[in-house]
Amino acid sequence: MNEILEKKVLAPKVNYFRIRAERIAKKRKAGQFVIVRITQEGERIPLTIADADPDEGSITLVVQEVGKTTEQMGKLQTGDFLLDVVGPLGRPTHIEKKGTVLIVGGGIGIAPAHPIAQAHREIGNHVIGILGARNREMLIMEEELRRACHEVIVMTDDGSYGEKGMVTDAIKKLVETGVTIDECIAIGPPVMMKYVSLTTKPFNIPTLVSLNTIMIDGTGMCGGCRVRVGGKNRFVCVDGPEFDGHQVDFDNMMLRLNSYKDQEKQSLDRWHEHGGPGCNMERAIKELEEQKEGE
Repeated sequence: MNEILEKKVLAPKVNYFRIRAERIAKKRKAGQFVIVRITQEGERIPLTIADADPDEGSITLVVQEVGKTTEQMGKLQTGDFLLDVVGPLGRPTHIEKKGTVLIVGGGIGIAPAHPIAQAHREIGNHVIGILGARNREMLIMEEELRRACHEVIVMTDDGSYGEKGMVTDAIKKLVETGVTIDECIAIGPPVMMKYVSLTTKPFNIPTLVSLNTIMIDGTGMCGGCRVRVGGKNRFVCVDGPEFDGHQVDFDNMMLRLNSYKDQEKQSLDRWHEHGGPGCNMERAIKELEEQKEGE
């Protein structure tokens, strides 16, 4: 059992959790993730580690409520417990002295971008961060990224904060003003990573993207997280989560991400119908009793 040491709300339906996970905190590296299970009957979900404190024995997870399990997690508070936190999983970000590294975080992707920016700055690279959000209210972890980067550019869709526009507009502006970018790392919604990769390709900027696909076991056995990279199947959990953005088949990945939308909606609707967590066996018995009464 992993205790929630701190829980706070960063933005609407975006929650920050500091969780006791001593061994993971000591071993994790930038770019790695954990798989979380809230209850015995719950599903397993992958969450990228946003920060860690080895001395305290804690890791930080930032979770957006988009389905039944993340909404269930959003109802937990400081002092509650998670049943399983397994990791660190995945290949760490390759960190080496490169020069100028551009870190692009979109939406919830700003959180996993944070430790990567930290690691690049620590090794001596000049780190430029581009943070993208729909509006000011949805912008998260700006202060943390400003500490991790040498400079930060904020883009909002509606212009309510920073500059109005997309993160790709900021990339083009940097290149046009003569900034040499030795590597770009993009984390965020699949469509954002796709267009970041399309933007950097004509400029021959090496680009890594961190993928968050459907995942079950996190060990490469189930095959649920497979993606097409350079025309070959790769598994995000063991071969990634980072891949060459110019080689990823984003369209195929987005189709796979939408494969279970109907089932995900049914699960969330069922959660709302029953008013939160409960015993699956009790629910099954109740359904059988209702069926018998209707016969």
